[in-house]
Amino acid sequence: MTDGFVPAPLKQLPWRLLFLLLAIGGFGTIVLFSAAGGSLTPWAASHAVRFCIFLVMAIIMSRIPEEFYARMAMPGYAAVLILLIAVELIGGISGGSQRWLDLGFIRLQPSELMKLAVVLATARYYSMLPAGQVRTWTAVWPPVLLFGIPFVLVLLQPDLGTGLMIAAGGVTVMFLAGIPLRLFVGTAVIGAAALPVVFSFLHDYQQKRVLIFLNPEEDALGAGYHITQSKIAIGSGGIFGKGYLNGTQSHLDYLPEGHTDFVFATMAEEWGLLGGLAIIVAFVMVGRWGLQVASRATTRFGRMTAAALSMTIFYYVTINLLMVMGMAPVVGIPLPMVSHGGTAMLTVMLCLGVLMSIERHSRRRTGL
Repeated sequence: MTDGFVPAPLKQLPWRLLFLLLAIGGFGTIVLFSAAGGSLTPWAASHAVRFCIFLVMAIIMSRIPEEFYARMAMPGYAAVLILLIAVELIGGISGGSQRWLDLGFIRLQPSELMKLAVVLATARYYSMLPAGQVRTWTAVWPPVLLFGIPFVLVLLQPDLGTGLMIAAGGVTVMFLAGIPLRLFVGTAVIGAAALPVVFSFLHDYQQKRVLIFLNPEEDALGAGYHITQSKIAIGSGGIFGKGYLNGTQSHLDYLPEGHTDFVFATMAEEWGLLGGLAIIVAFVMVGRWGLQVASRATTRFGRMTAAALSMTIFYYVTINLLMVMGMAPVVGIPLPMVSHGGTAMLTVMLCLGVLMSIERHSRRRTGL
């Protein structure tokens, strides 16, 4: 069936969102081209290819009914949990961490996929839970196990940043499900009181990151090097930037990980405050679209999933920006669709694919 010259399936796609994603991904490719000194290899070309493949995958996912994601939430969670256990047994070690499964064409990081799996599984649990039991312990301990087990497994890798994001996804769904606020406040108070104990169990490099975050200049050439160079790169860009391909911190290798975790610093040095604001506004628009999807969802599962997945993308962006600006410890969270990296981009595109499916389902149910 067509409307004029445009086939109905194409017309139903969220084109404004797709153009926005293409702008973010394309800008990321441009930044990575500069980070490599004006070369498509080793980052820009592979980033563009992955982005296109994953975007097509997200569009295909949008055609899958919302009910399918609800039915597969628990089996999918179990599958990713098995992958996490496999990482502990046969995972590759890089940089002192054991986080990846080498599949040949991609180094799969199951902990990234768990961010999506936890949200879907927790939302599925609450969608099946009778409304009268939301304020009982039956509504608390199973979801805590759902995100608590992978949280512990990810901490063993060790990867504190990803582990906290997995827990944040589960807690977000619990909040949206209507768990009494006093439980969150009480848990926060207990957590704050236990911080000294938790700190003592962190790895030495993790303790250094926290201490250096508080005073990076204390060891500017050692543990505080990443934050110090990132702040220099961002600050030196000024309002309009130094100009494309004219960055010095990244091109002279002063800025570590300028193509992954600190790609925003690479961009801000050349594009300045205006470039930084442009990418932030683009992500705000993506988040706004996601929350609109949640508000229009016609099922309890759809509402909780859409809101929590939107917040997951928000956590990605916010933590990365705070990290590169020296306002949070360095925890290794990439900037979605801009940083070079396969599994992180795959996770975000999976989230967007599910969101587009929920939006399409809602339009069909309401006749919009």
